[in-house]
Amino acid sequence: MPVNTISVATAVTPTVIETYIRHYLNRKPLKQKPTAHISYHEGLELIRKFLYYASFHTVDELQAFTSQWVPVPVWVHTQDVEITQGQLAKSADYIQKQLGEEGVRQVGGKTWWQWRRDGSHLRAEWVEMKKDHDARKKSAMPKGQRIMLYVHGGAYFFGSVDEHRYQLQRHARKLKARVIAPRYRLAPQYPFPCGLYDCLATYLYLLENKHDPNTIVLAGDSAGGGMVVSLLVTIRDQGIPMPAGAILISPWVDLTHSFPSLGGEGKLDYIPKHGFLHKPSMSWPPPNADDLLAYDRSPGGVQKVGGSPRVSMSRRSKEEKEAEKEAHKDRVRGFSVENADRPDAAALLQPPSLVKGEVYVSPSGLYRIGPKGAVAAKLDGELITIKDQIQMYAPNHMLLHPLVSPALQPSLGGLPPLLIQVGGGELLRDEQVYLAHKAAAPLAYLPPPSNHQTALQIQELAARHKPTNVQLQVWDDLCHVAPTLSFTRPAKYMYRSIAQFGAWALARAQKTSIDILDDDSISFVSTGGSSTSSATTKADSQDDLSPEDIKLTMPRSAQHVGFESVSKQQTDAGPEVGKAGDPLPPFEKHMIRQRVDRHGRIYALPEAKELEACNMPVEEIGVFKSGPVNKWMKAQQQWNSKFAKQKLKVQKRRMQDMQKGYEGFDDETPPPTALAGRRIKGMKPEKKTKRSWGMSMWAGWGSKHDQATIDREEKADAAALEDEANPPTQATNGHAEPVTDGAAEANAAPSRPARKSFTRKSRPTLLSPTPSHTGSHTPSRSRSRSRTVTDQGQIQIPTLETLAPSNPGLAEATVIAPERRASPLPSPTIAVSDFDHDMDSRPQSPETVVPETDGTSTRPFRGGVAYPFSLKVGGGEGRAHERNASMVTLESVDVADGSGLSEEVGVGEKVAVDGASGEEKDRPAVERFETAGVGELNGNVDGEKKEGERPGVERFETAQEVLLTNGNHS
Repeated sequence: MPVNTISVATAVTPTVIETYIRHYLNRKPLKQKPTAHISYHEGLELIRKFLYYASFHTVDELQAFTSQWVPVPVWVHTQDVEITQGQLAKSADYIQKQLGEEGVRQVGGKTWWQWRRDGSHLRAEWVEMKKDHDARKKSAMPKGQRIMLYVHGGAYFFGSVDEHRYQLQRHARKLKARVIAPRYRLAPQYPFPCGLYDCLATYLYLLENKHDPNTIVLAGDSAGGGMVVSLLVTIRDQGIPMPAGAILISPWVDLTHSFPSLGGEGKLDYIPKHGFLHKPSMSWPPPNADDLLAYDRSPGGVQKVGGSPRVSMSRRSKEEKEAEKEAHKDRVRGFSVENADRPDAAALLQPPSLVKGEVYVSPSGLYRIGPKGAVAAKLDGELITIKDQIQMYAPNHMLLHPLVSPALQPSLGGLPPLLIQVGGGELLRDEQVYLAHKAAAPLAYLPPPSNHQTALQIQELAARHKPTNVQLQVWDDLCHVAPTLSFTRPAKYMYRSIAQFGAWALARAQKTSIDILDDDSISFVSTGGSSTSSATTKADSQDDLSPEDIKLTMPRSAQHVGFESVSKQQTDAGPEVGKAGDPLPPFEKHMIRQRVDRHGRIYALPEAKELEACNMPVEEIGVFKSGPVNKWMKAQQQWNSKFAKQKLKVQKRRMQDMQKGYEGFDDETPPPTALAGRRIKGMKPEKKTKRSWGMSMWAGWGSKHDQATIDREEKADAAALEDEANPPTQATNGHAEPVTDGAAEANAAPSRPARKSFTRKSRPTLLSPTPSHTGSHTPSRSRSRSRTVTDQGQIQIPTLETLAPSNPGLAEATVIAPERRASPLPSPTIAVSDFDHDMDSRPQSPETVVPETDGTSTRPFRGGVAYPFSLKVGGGEGRAHERNASMVTLESVDVADGSGLSEEVGVGEKVAVDGASGEEKDRPAVERFETAGVGELNGNVDGEKKEGERPGVERFETAQEVLLTNGNHS
């Protein structure tokens, strides 16, 4: 049955039901794992079952299913663009230079990887929120200042932009950016370096279309993350302008599977522990090493037809037929196992100087790469020779190439800042942890020599580049590319961290500040949890439970959550040092090393000396290990036995086609899987994709959180506009004053989230976006907020310039600082996060009240609160002695030149501009400080503080705004 919506639904539905039942019947083991959330548990098991089901189908069927068209949400704007031939030509030139002469020979030529089917072009898709797109088009910078080039994952052989769009739109929404995703060609039909060539051409497209590299960040997940690393290295080495930064989500960077975590069972991951295996087809698997050797050594010699070899069709002898039958067993299995103590077996791993021909033996003697990609390794006293191609992305002899396995790069220094997110429960965990430390300390993590680079070359290249700044986040027990499960709580925090890092990298490169979406007040996520603790259950559904409260409800043994033995010695999590999405702390030795739990709480990561990934012997990196190899051989034997007839039939058909001859490339030998090496004249163009209901449902599930958030934003905006149009009033000492009490708002609009209110005069929002950095104006100041990120990674407190627009009019009421004490007393340090609580719930300190001054202070105050600036008092004769400067407020300062004082406040009234001339003119609407004290709200407009009342809150307010809301009072 083909892979389609009906067949997939039939296969996964029993698993979904079983998981639901098991989740609630067996909750105890899940208590401290991400699977405590039913949504995460269901998503993990669903993907695992889908990949297992797909393994019984061909690669072509999986590719077709995951590349089908998926509808675009109405609130997302997309645009397809075509990469020009000129950009492709430049990319090809850079790739050839990066490979070098020897690398081009090992790849098989210069041109075959540039070939495409007739009528096929490299295209990329722009993804952006519609509201951001509309605002950008109206702005002074229509090209945008935030661009993310995203390379989707899928083990290099499946997946598509359509399948990943629900993730791309989340990145675009959180970062308020434009995301461009190339539709690069996939293996095995288009192996390395086809994908790298396409992605580099897409980056050149951005540069040639006048997108400043400082406005670009690269991002990728899984195989896409590995592709991004190779892309960055190529950009660095070829002198192409660097992007602002890069985000690597569970990158796949070692295709030899040489790191310890690959030896595990992957119980917390959905990636098959034995790798990807599929039913045989003409695309996969290719002829193995034995087939290719037999092809070259066939009787009658080799002839050239059409630029490619052709074997004579002479009749074979009876003995040869019998030998071929005996060889069928090995061909079906794809590998052979021999006693490593045999003399002839030991000779296979002799020193390189004694080996002739197309054979490479590692200096340590741990492995050998023979002719036609046969790999031999001594494992557990046995000599195992792998004859089938292991990975679809590249033939066996290319697996150690530093552009195929970036963990084997001589140096990852000299790159832009990197964020590397690692799932603590994923099989690829250790190679990602190693990659992060390698980038931050290039000279401490050198790779061993291989068939692609010598020890001398490695040392020379490693010394060229300075360390790279890296933020490493290891997420406790999470699976591979957890943002795939975008509807879960851990994914929510991962998207926040990605947006925060992206904004920091862009701000750093552009030397400016960047706003990102902070939708905490309206963004709800899955509340499903299975923890028996009431406090933990509350944490699963809310974000208002402190870590201390959670720790008090758990036994001591459960207070540390390991990320599946990532370190040699498990220790307690230690004190919490932050929350996912917080501003970046300082880099220490070019690293920010963080360990994050499923609630987004950040702890310190163990030192490198405690991490097994960072303590591997150099000679073992990139060397095949018994654990992954044994799992692969066991699964290979099961699959090939099940599909033995299909495999032999495919191999026979492939050999017949090779004998007949294909269109070829002169003096080039494309890899056996490459479609370019077996193309036929008149080959049909690729079929147009149709809509997939299955992929559409998955994308809809992935977009559910974004859709719900946007709906709540719209409701909050509509309610806020209605409140502004028809504000309820109450009499306060003769003045009409709008009431915005949180409880009243909740009663008036129960469907939207309660808004956090600081005073009764306004609904101030923390860190309002400035006009120069936002794409659109938000009517409601109570809905999703924007956080401003600077190049220091810190939240920027708005200044007078950012809060006060140059044009006269109503200024937005914005909290600018917590309550302050007057000089010379020291001011308490209050975190910006304190603003996230209502004023009534925030503890008040009597020390914030300003003591009486001696008349020499120039800092004004009102209602017992001092303002954070000084005033120049004077201008009229004797004025400086008539009042204490600390009692002067902005409403009594002459706004024309600051030299005179006026007792009048009303907008449009005649006031004295110069005490000497007495000339009068209309007074403009001026911004001033006003404290909405409790006493004032109760009728005490003189600002006197009654006993037992707390001081008011400082905020910006225009005189015009006061006139409209409270009437003209001075």
